[in-house]
Amino acid sequence: MAERTVERGVSSGWTAALVLTTVATFVGWYGPLQILLAKQADLVDPAGKETLLATVAAVGAVCSMVANPVWGALSDRTTGRWGRRVPWVVGGSVAGAAGLVVLSWATSALGMVVGWCLVQVALNAPLAALSAAIPDRVPEARRGVVGGWFGLAQTVGVMAGTGLAVAGGTIAGGYLVCAAVVVLGAIPFALVRPEPAVERPRGPLLRGFVINPRRYPDFGWAWLTRFLMNLGNAIALLYLLYFLDDAVGVADPEGGVLVLTVLYALALLATVVVAGSWSDRAGSRRAFVAGSGVVMAAAAVLLAVWPTWPGAVTAALVLGVGFGAYTAVDFALVTQVLPAAADRGKDLGLVNIANTLPQVLAPVIAAPVVRSYGGYPALYAVAAGVGLLGAVLVFRIRSVR
Repeated sequence: MAERTVERGVSSGWTAALVLTTVATFVGWYGPLQILLAKQADLVDPAGKETLLATVAAVGAVCSMVANPVWGALSDRTTGRWGRRVPWVVGGSVAGAAGLVVLSWATSALGMVVGWCLVQVALNAPLAALSAAIPDRVPEARRGVVGGWFGLAQTVGVMAGTGLAVAGGTIAGGYLVCAAVVVLGAIPFALVRPEPAVERPRGPLLRGFVINPRRYPDFGWAWLTRFLMNLGNAIALLYLLYFLDDAVGVADPEGGVLVLTVLYALALLATVVVAGSWSDRAGSRRAFVAGSGVVMAAAAVLLAVWPTWPGAVTAALVLGVGFGAYTAVDFALVTQVLPAAADRGKDLGLVNIANTLPQVLAPVIAAPVVRSYGGYPALYAVAAGVGLLGAVLVFRIRSVR
């Protein structure tokens, strides 16, 4: 691989800044995704809430899928006193907060789509820059640990975003609180300068947006593995609020989502950094990714066969354990199969399509399954099968143990 080894380490202050800014970015995403968009869809179109939510999520995910590699490529080419990554973290956070304000005003399906697309496009700028900053600065032998902290930050952001969405009191209040956190959260990473001097890409911006999997097969298999894992996860989580309301019969489904998110986060926190550290010491990534995929599939099976509140609680804990191990180790694995050091931002942006494309496909799969082909048990069985396929295919990667 052409990906150049990074020899220097990073300070605890840099890692802390990365974590804080990542938390804030994910607050901006998951306050809406976990609570606010579903409540808003129910308010705008009670009879067609599932279809409206699926449409908003899918259109937003398409925007996200396009935006991430573009922002990554632009950050690869950015020069100036603020470095390559910081301008995109700050600018994207401010624009993302503006999108959340637009959503707080939305009273129609069109308003929801426009606002959520703005959020998705904007917040992919800090995500692309933060992701690329890790292989910029962190040696391969330490990426499991730092990837663990990066994954932990994302989960804390999910948990905090869910809590802030509820604490906001109203739909508009939840959006505005999340917007404020996104802006304030950009500050820590902006203060950790200077960035290291690195090789910059040459040639036109659009060069290399398609990577030939025949030339870089391990990159292709890593992308496909991540896509399948995230597709299974997206299928399972899209209708969680409605599952608790319609299938489980929870009296307070919004509060139920918050409880499950906290339990999931606590389980993840117990495993994400530990798993990354273990994979660093063992020098093995694939077995950790495969094992975590099996655990996540087991969580989906629990929801399929045990649609009760205790079943949902158990599944949340199991999913947290599995996704914690997966998040840290998969990120470290992916950084080891990047084709070129100079294009890290763009290449990780292409990898992040494997995170966002499932958000487009999950509604296409989930809506008809829930409505016409077996309901929630069938939905969670499909989620488990897709995740298991990803766990198997990770062993097609040859250059990483």
